[in-house]
Amino acid sequence: MSGGEGGGERGRGGRPLRGVGGLSREELDAARDRLLPDVLADGLRVVFCGVNPGLTTAVRGHHFAGPGNRFWPALARSGFTPEVLPPDRQGELPGLGLGLTNLVARPTRGIEELTAEEYARGVEVLREKALKWEPDWLAILGVTAYRAAFGARGARVGPQEETLGGTRVWLLPNPSGRNAHWTPAMLAEEYSRLRAAAGLPDRSAGTDGATAVG
Repeated sequence: MSGGEGGGERGRGGRPLRGVGGLSREELDAARDRLLPDVLADGLRVVFCGVNPGLTTAVRGHHFAGPGNRFWPALARSGFTPEVLPPDRQGELPGLGLGLTNLVARPTRGIEELTAEEYARGVEVLREKALKWEPDWLAILGVTAYRAAFGARGARVGPQEETLGGTRVWLLPNPSGRNAHWTPAMLAEEYSRLRAAAGLPDRSAGTDGATAVG
């Protein structure tokens, strides 16, 4: 994901010996310079924007690939996708009118490593992408990061007054497992509101999105 990752075995002083997903600290740190490609196309209905890639996501090369990240189940439960897609099937999203990007490209262990300058630059890059690809909606996944990047201290989940060119902005909760006070059901409800606003059909086919199909 976007937005940092937790967990992992820890040694003296609380320093991790093994990273999340069974990756070593060395493997994770080596991913700090890797860039995660966007999944974009012209005229998408919704582009989901993570805060920044976590290190596990950067190692694996797919968006929201960290253990415990609830993005893909939320897409299915809210009807954006007909099943829980594994991250390596992210390339199927444009066919459903969906895309993926990040506010900040630099991978980190957590969003606390990001700077105000990176947030400010990220907004300008998002603006450039919106003007180029012209999605209907940009869904930013993270209230704290949105407030910091856009200077919107009172922003709450839902549609925002902010626009990027002709692209409207919707603020969603961060799907990271760290954001546990947002339950899976609550995430699905908020994602469903965006799906309806974007005029997309409910593709859940009456399932709860609990089973991934690889």
